Amino acid sequence: MRHTHGLRSVSLCALILSSAPAFAEDETDRPTLIVTATPAVQDAIARVQRTPGGVDVVAADDYADRLAVSLRDALAFSPGVYTQPRFGQEVRISIRGSGLSRGYHMRGLTLLQDGIPINAADDNGDFQELDPQVFQHLEVYRGGNALRYGGSTLGGAINAVTPTGRAAPGIDMRIDGGSFDTVRGKLAYGYADDRGDAYAALTADRSDSDRAHGDRKAVRFNGNVGLKLGEGVETRFYASVQSIRQHLAGALSERDALTNPGKGNSVGDQARDIDSIRLQNRTTVALANGTLAFGLYFNAKQLHHPIYQVIDQKSEDRGVFASLDLAGDLGGMPVEMTLGSQARFGSVDARQFVNIAGRSGAPTASARQTAQTIDSYGEVRVAPMPDLWLIAGGIYTHGERRIANHFAPARSGDAQFDTFAPKFGLLYQPTGAVQFYANVSRSVELPGFGELSQAPAGGAPGFTSVGPQKAWTAEVGTRGTVGIATWDISLYRADIRGEILQYSVVPGVIPAATFNADRTRHQGLEAGLDLTFTPWATLRQSYQYSDFRFRGDIQFGDNRLPVVPRHVYRAELKLGTERMSVSPSVEWLPQGAWVDYANTKRVGSYALLNLGARAEVRDGVTLFLDMRNLTGKRAIGDISALVRYAADNPATAADEGSVAFYPVERRAIYGGVRAHF
Repeated sequence: MRHTHGLRSVSLCALILSSAPAFAEDETDRPTLIVTATPAVQDAIARVQRTPGGVDVVAADDYADRLAVSLRDALAFSPGVYTQPRFGQEVRISIRGSGLSRGYHMRGLTLLQDGIPINAADDNGDFQELDPQVFQHLEVYRGGNALRYGGSTLGGAINAVTPTGRAAPGIDMRIDGGSFDTVRGKLAYGYADDRGDAYAALTADRSDSDRAHGDRKAVRFNGNVGLKLGEGVETRFYASVQSIRQHLAGALSERDALTNPGKGNSVGDQARDIDSIRLQNRTTVALANGTLAFGLYFNAKQLHHPIYQVIDQKSEDRGVFASLDLAGDLGGMPVEMTLGSQARFGSVDARQFVNIAGRSGAPTASARQTAQTIDSYGEVRVAPMPDLWLIAGGIYTHGERRIANHFAPARSGDAQFDTFAPKFGLLYQPTGAVQFYANVSRSVELPGFGELSQAPAGGAPGFTSVGPQKAWTAEVGTRGTVGIATWDISLYRADIRGEILQYSVVPGVIPAATFNADRTRHQGLEAGLDLTFTPWATLRQSYQYSDFRFRGDIQFGDNRLPVVPRHVYRAELKLGTERMSVSPSVEWLPQGAWVDYANTKRVGSYALLNLGARAEVRDGVTLFLDMRNLTGKRAIGDISALVRYAADNPATAADEGSVAFYPVERRAIYGGVRAHF
């Protein structure tokens, strides 16, 4: 009997045990696996493995023995997910080159918690409200594979799922900390009986950061209550509350990032402070041959954001959703169908002030921004042969964006968008433990207020016409287990028109910071490979190859797009048992990324060495150690894309180099204890 650890092996177990009837085969032909994932995680894996494309499920156990502050910590080994640190919880997250030119927050991905969008109604996203400590698992749908969540962006969707009282009964406690005066804590409780269940988690986090002026503190609450209303009918109420205070260390010049990586930028006392609340309800009804789900949600957020000016925003988003999943038989062929719609409506009171040491001075801008995005989707799956599924579907999106500019009414404006994004795919499973897939899909990414509300050269913020970003993406891949190897590999190519790229404003040359490029191409390889050498030695690996470039651009020709390097490799070797283990790991970029669209500057390569360890001192109580960048390597971790890099003049004492660089994390040691009763 072979003991299997690591999520990819669990994924294949779910693939084997939870296949549709059309995939059924003799049990004696299947490998025997012992799996550590919870039933709830196994159910999620079985569901996403029905997708003919790149998907992944990351269980919380995968990063439980790390100081998981951000999505970078949680998704480090998820194939195709590019995550790089900036400071604190601020990271770059990109899938298939989504939001390449966005030097802050996120664009081109749909973030959800428990199936409800974190993204605002205009589709712009922010991930600081998500706390990996409270997740049961994360579901990653790359590119067009996010259809079931109404996702039609280039990058796809990430759904963070919190536990229920039925999935996680009892008391869960955790405290960890270490370098840079970092301290975090978690207290959670789950309860279930025949009538329903409840789960609540309170987390707190503070740190002085590895960079000056990057300190943070946060308190978060997440909870849900499920009630059984009748046979096969359940309704669940969710609530989350966040209070986040984050100073911004900012970008540095390359010289500062490499020689003084602990330096921060304190000019203007820049910060990003968030107070938010999310309320939602989901009701599910089990039908004779499927499931009906429907619900509604409300998000409210207040943002105080001193940067070049003080941005003061109050926003509300509300929405409704419904989905229907059916399975049956048509002429002897298994058939499955998914139909759904998701409507989001939002408003923002957006004000700006002169920044006086982090406080609001004279007002400089005021606008009322309203948005609605309605995604309606459908998918049909047919199995003409026992081992083959054919899939066809699509998403119709209606979007409206309106800006009422109170300071400059002439610069008010609105835009409407109606688009359709089809998808076609196939999923072939020749054996119980191996799948092959292929798909072709269209993606459409609507501009948000970050793109539509811009300050032209020498002017005040106002409406700026930016069109949608559209692409056709082709993908082929495979996932499976044979012998000691478990893999998940996808090849993709996206031909894009109107990619939304951000540039520095140059009077008379570039009138606004964002515009639509003509033709670009994103193509690459997303790979995960786990090797189980023995029950006490396993190797987990992920690799990305990214080739993103212009295609015959009038200004940049066929230059490569900046920010994401061509090669990224991560590996972790786990030595030991479930009771005690050590896990050395490496992150290697053999060649740095381009800094600018003109391709005049590339950053250097690097390799980071890390070490993790864990010991279960008694049932339910685990000690862990998380040591990062053991050699104290100094390198560039992330870049804000530039049109053309300005080099430092070595003949002067001043540093004239472009300020666009974020250093990798400095050497740090963290440790903690987690317990479940």
